[in-house]
Amino acid sequence: MAAALNTLLEDIRACRLCEATLPHDPRPVVQAGEGARVLVIGQAPGSKVHASGKAWDDDSGDRLREWTGLSSEEFYDPASVAHMPSGFCYPGKGNGGDLPPRPECAPRWHAPLRTVLPNVRLTLLVGQYAQKRYLPRGFAANLTEAVRRWREAPEGTIPLPHPAWRSRLWMAKHPWFEAELLPDLRERVRAALQKV
Repeated sequence: MAAALNTLLEDIRACRLCEATLPHDPRPVVQAGEGARVLVIGQAPGSKVHASGKAWDDDSGDRLREWTGLSSEEFYDPASVAHMPSGFCYPGKGNGGDLPPRPECAPRWHAPLRTVLPNVRLTLLVGQYAQKRYLPRGFAANLTEAVRRWREAPEGTIPLPHPAWRSRLWMAKHPWFEAELLPDLRERVRAALQKV
């Protein structure tokens, strides 16, 4: 299994599927180890992550690590935590911020990658793109409803808002997120990382 995972990671990092549509050279960002027990499915790398090549290496990542209660060492340990964005490359800037994740990535790479991560116990669906792909059809009308219904999400998954700077405003409007969901999230992350 380890050899299959390593080969797949090499293939993902060498991917040029959407090269013609990107405003820069492709730089797929992914992290996975055979023993990973937490899987983070986000949106797409931002410009800072594109520059560093390291998942969640920006303010959003700082906030996500705070939400999960994970240290940087834990978060970036592929033997514990895998990172699989909806789009592996930075899609570029649009009018209102970054463009959406490229649509080619998830159909091409998600299923093969999930197949070689047999130990995942908890999947964090960060943002609307991950939630649309992995929550049951009709689960929620919008992101806020999906996150509010985290207890009803399929077993082993937790929907989260994207931890961009705007999430502070969102959290202020939805105090249950910090009061109820975050303690549950941290407890479930810790439980998932426990060695059996």
